[in-house]
Amino acid sequence: MPKHTPSPLNPRSPLVLDTRELPRRPGALRTVKRMVPAPADLGVELIGVPEGADLDLDLRLESVSEGVLVSGTVSGPVRGECGRCLREINDSVVVRIQELYAYENSTTDTTTDEDEVGRMQGDLIDLEPALRDAVVLTLPTNPRCREDCPGLCPECGVHWDELPADHSHQQIDPRWAGLSQLTRKEE
Repeated sequence: MPKHTPSPLNPRSPLVLDTRELPRRPGALRTVKRMVPAPADLGVELIGVPEGADLDLDLRLESVSEGVLVSGTVSGPVRGECGRCLREINDSVVVRIQELYAYENSTTDTTTDEDEVGRMQGDLIDLEPALRDAVVLTLPTNPRCREDCPGLCPECGVHWDELPADHSHQQIDPRWAGLSQLTRKEE
């Protein structure tokens, strides 16, 4: 099966890491700390990182025999809405990243499937797929504004925590209205 040739990486892209200054001998290490704008569509349906928001990268690039191991954390803001009451959620997320990027024409590059490990293009690493996987898998698919959010009344759509304790939309069938009068007389 022929290997897919990816489009060339732009070394000026904020999520492309240049490893030219990292020696290709196992154990060599370089740290990268930078603030980058978040790519588009970094999230799930109800919550995500706003496009262009500042993401703080605190990464460690380590040469290993097969390629470069990138590990560290990415942190940034998340915005969305509560899956129960639709209130706005403003929070932050900190995720760990660890991804091996195989050198071109290395043993790992030739013995693994295309989606098993990342691939380097020359000295460049595209961090966006690993970042996207880490962030999206961390976000809840049904976010809540708070752990004990009661949600909305299904009849009137008002937040349950804003309604009185005896709030009800119970309607009495007019055919049974006479019987409800009997229970009131007993009280």
